[in-house]
Amino acid sequence: MTLSDFLLLLLVAGFIGAIGQGIAGYSHGGCLTSIAVGFIGSLVGVWLARKIGLPDFYVFHIGGASLPVVWSIAGSTLFVAVISVFNRRA
Repeated sequence: MTLSDFLLLLLVAGFIGAIGQGIAGYSHGGCLTSIAVGFIGSLVGVWLARKIGLPDFYVFHIGGASLPVVWSIAGSTLFVAVISVFNRRA
């Protein structure tokens, strides 16, 4: 994986994290937080989809890495929703 592939993967993960935060309605942090949420959401979403036996939709191939966008957005939304439940202030 080249440096440009890695930067493109970071950019896509940032967009996925931002979309997940927008759907969940909870946003704390900036660009780096969106990238982290995108990566963690990808792991969670793909793991859940494979456990349930769902097929991959719209897979993005970047430098040897594949990123199923639909499950990544679903996973990041779920991850942010769980985080927001624990971080809500009374």
